[in-house]
Amino acid sequence: MKFLRYGPIGGEKPGYLDQEGNIRDLSRLITDFTPETVNCEQLAALAARDLSDLPIVDPGTRIGPCVGAARNFYAVGLNYARHARETNNPEPKEPVLFSKSTSCICGPNDPIILPRGSVKTDWEVELGIIIGRPCSYVTKDEALDYVAGFCTINDVSERAYQIERGGQWIKGKSAPNFGPIGPWLVTPDEAGAPQNLTLKLSVNGETVQNSSTADMIFPVAEIISYMSGFMRLMPGDIIATGTPEGVGMGLTPQRFLNAGDVVELSVEGLGTQRQTVIN
Repeated sequence: MKFLRYGPIGGEKPGYLDQEGNIRDLSRLITDFTPETVNCEQLAALAARDLSDLPIVDPGTRIGPCVGAARNFYAVGLNYARHARETNNPEPKEPVLFSKSTSCICGPNDPIILPRGSVKTDWEVELGIIIGRPCSYVTKDEALDYVAGFCTINDVSERAYQIERGGQWIKGKSAPNFGPIGPWLVTPDEAGAPQNLTLKLSVNGETVQNSSTADMIFPVAEIISYMSGFMRLMPGDIIATGTPEGVGMGLTPQRFLNAGDVVELSVEGLGTQRQTVIN
């Protein structure tokens, strides 16, 4: 199923996308999709119900991030072979892990806000994982059983802050609205095999990223297993799994976002995002 959250910022309600493309209101069955409710069992129970009589939401309603009040927003760097090459980096021998501040999370069509002094704000289409069960020391064979769903993520990045200002990458990854997620949380049964999905991103109508999760160095199951050996992953945790080639930093000449630019991105089967860049 495709679950989502809709409504004004801070007032989102839970919903799902039916077979006809209508958003239906789930708020009489569940309060919200948050770490307390985004678990495999809860989502399976909702999917087992007849939801066809639930109210239809106005199609013009804002879509919010598909998980609310997330506690952790993790990410994997340099996880596509061709992206590592375009940035003149060797393929990592182990997953490169970092975090994005959860305060950067926004809806899939909310604007990208350029930080003060930004000169190198960049785009990154990514496959996102939403964890659905407490997860510690799991094997690769077990790992996908801990996934509540998958989503589209734009890991917006300010490269000067990330690379040229010293310290950790989180500084270039965490400005307000640098974490659009959604539109949907798609359950694994509907999302299909995560290592064969097309990812695309365009800027002002020009396609700059067009690749597949097949180019991942560390696949989804390995990422979850690896991370679970260092931390306890919890329901509602978000993991951005890396971006393919075609980021602005990797182009010749380099290209970065300016106010007025329009970014559109999608992961196959997981929905499309559209963001306008503003100051």
